[in-house]
Amino acid sequence: MTIDILLAVVVTSVIQSIFGVGVLLFGTPILLLLGYEFVYALTILLPISIAINTLQIARHHVHIDRAFYQNILIYSVPPIVLFLFLVTSIKINMGFVVGLFLLFVALKSYSARIEHYLESMVRYERTYLVVMGVIHGLTNLGGSLLTAIVHGKGYSKDVTRVTVASAYATFAIFQILTLVFAAEGLETDIKANLIYLIVGAVIYLCTEKMLYVKIDNEKYGKIFAVFLLGSGLLLIGKSFGALVDFLLGVLLGVGFYLFQENRDRIEEMIRRAILLVKGRRGKSF
Repeated sequence: MTIDILLAVVVTSVIQSIFGVGVLLFGTPILLLLGYEFVYALTILLPISIAINTLQIARHHVHIDRAFYQNILIYSVPPIVLFLFLVTSIKINMGFVVGLFLLFVALKSYSARIEHYLESMVRYERTYLVVMGVIHGLTNLGGSLLTAIVHGKGYSKDVTRVTVASAYATFAIFQILTLVFAAEGLETDIKANLIYLIVGAVIYLCTEKMLYVKIDNEKYGKIFAVFLLGSGLLLIGKSFGALVDFLLGVLLGVGFYLFQENRDRIEEMIRRAILLVKGRRGKSF
């Protein structure tokens, strides 16, 4: 277990706990930036992503848009499996295009014209889902497109998150199965990965209780738009080779916004965590 991976897991788990995606979307470029191989990063991040999504699904499974999920299985999963086979030999940079699209979607609430374009896009949902599967299989950026199309449907926060979570968990499960059968010499540190997974699950439980349940639908929609905007800037920054600057800017900006909105609850969470650690130390003696 390494501290850099652990910190990446903590930050991205908070994001995924709120929005249904984040561990793969942000964790993958972070670990690549830190010098880890793409497949190795997936072996760490995929189980964490599945664990958090599973907890989200267990809590709000009745709110899943089942028709949309069925289309995900039919039109997105096969391209993910097929194109993941090619990921080790072909490098395709789709970050700039996906990033621009996310900026476009993030402005939906502020432009009637953009909202009209997104409604038109949904009419070609099957084609969109196929393209999303191809991009996710090749670049692991499908989660950003998934959040974009779900955000465009105007769901409540529970429907939005659990629908994204169910689709994203399905992506991750099929990615793991593909890696198991396709990857040669795949090495994993089971003990370390288990620790990362437990940390991710604990972060979800804390975020769910201290943050998510306190956010109403209107505020969630605004925060989700900020999330899409940040994701778009991150992907564009990565495409231009400026990932570090954009990543820090996006994380600081979103972090400052969330901190100001939930300052009291965050301070209470930190206080409880400190008391919990002190209590465990006291018991050990």
